[in-house]
Amino acid sequence: MTSHSKRWWWKSRTDFGDNILDIPDHKAYSLIVSEHATLRDAILYFAEFEHCKEFMVDLRWPDGKVKCPECGSEKVCYLAKNRVWKCYATHPKPRFTLKTGTIFEDSPIPLEKWLPAVWMLLNCKNGISSWELHRAIGVTQKTAWFMLHRIRLAMQSKTFNKLGGEGGSEVEVDETFVGGKMKNMHRSRKGEVQKEYGQKGAKAIVLGMLERGGTVRTAVIEERTKKAMQPIIRENVEQGSLICSDEFGPAWSMDSEYTHEFINHLEAHVRDNIHTNGMENFWSLLKRTVHGTYVAVEPFYLFRYVDEQAFRYNNRNMDDLQRFVFGMRHIIGRCLTYAEVDR
Repeated sequence: MTSHSKRWWWKSRTDFGDNILDIPDHKAYSLIVSEHATLRDAILYFAEFEHCKEFMVDLRWPDGKVKCPECGSEKVCYLAKNRVWKCYATHPKPRFTLKTGTIFEDSPIPLEKWLPAVWMLLNCKNGISSWELHRAIGVTQKTAWFMLHRIRLAMQSKTFNKLGGEGGSEVEVDETFVGGKMKNMHRSRKGEVQKEYGQKGAKAIVLGMLERGGTVRTAVIEERTKKAMQPIIRENVEQGSLICSDEFGPAWSMDSEYTHEFINHLEAHVRDNIHTNGMENFWSLLKRTVHGTYVAVEPFYLFRYVDEQAFRYNNRNMDDLQRFVFGMRHIIGRCLTYAEVDR
C-alpha cells in the first residue's frame, strides 16, 4: 500500500441528518482510506500512535484547535514525552489526554488497541465475544469484557426524533423473549429457576418498535403489560401513526392516540400491508448474536447487547468505515466505570 493510499482525511457529508444529538458539533464527517477500508487497513494504520493522535484530534476538535475539556481554554501546550496536554488556566485538572472525556477515560489500554476493538464490535454482524477480543488484541478476557461494555455505551442511540408521524411509514411493534430454555437446563438449575420464576422460566422481555425503511428502537421491560409498554411506545412513536402488531396488540393498544392494525400469526403472517416481518427480522439478528456469539447474557446486561445490535441494524446501509466514524463520534461525553458495570 502506497503512502498516498494510506492517507486518511476528513470529507464533509450531509446524509446523517441535522439533529444536535446525532451531530454534536453540527457537522458530519467520514474518514476515508483508499477507496474501501477494511479491518486490516485499520489495524495497520492505528498501529502507530501518531496516526491515532491525528484521528482523535480531528474527531474531537475538527477546527484543529485543541481545547481543554475542563474549561474550554485554547491556551494549552502538548507534552510529547508524556503524550498529554497542559492547560494554563487555573483549575484542578490542568492535564488531559486524547482519552479524557470519552469512553476511553482512565483506561491504561493504548489507543492502538482501543480503535481496532471499536472497529470490530461496530462492524461484526453477530458481535464479538470478550474471549475473541482478548486473543485478537492481547489483553485479558476480563479487560476485553469491560472494553466491549464501554464501546456498547457509545453505540446507544439518543434522539428526540420519533418514529412514524405525518409523512412517515408504518411502525411495527412487537415483543420477544430472550433467555435459556428450561429443557436445556441442568436439574438443579431448573429447580432454582422454577422456584423463583415459576414454570415459564426466567426469560427477559424485549420490546421493539421499527419504522419501515427506517430505524428500530428497543427497550428491555420487566413485564408484558399495558402499564409497562404504553409509556415506551408514546415516547418513541409519533401520535397518529399507523401501528402494526401481532395478536397480542389489543392488550396494550391505544386507539385514541394511534391507528392500530393487527395480524394473527395463527391465521397468517401477512395481510395486505399488515405484518411484523421487519421486527421478526431484527429479532432473528439479535438472537443469532446472543445465542451464537455471547451464548449466555445476564438479564441486567441485556439492554447493552440489544443496543449494540440496534446500532448495527440502524446503520446497515453504511460501509464499515462510515459506521466506524459515525460510532466514534458518540464516544465523547460518555463514561462507564467498572463499578457501574460489574454489579
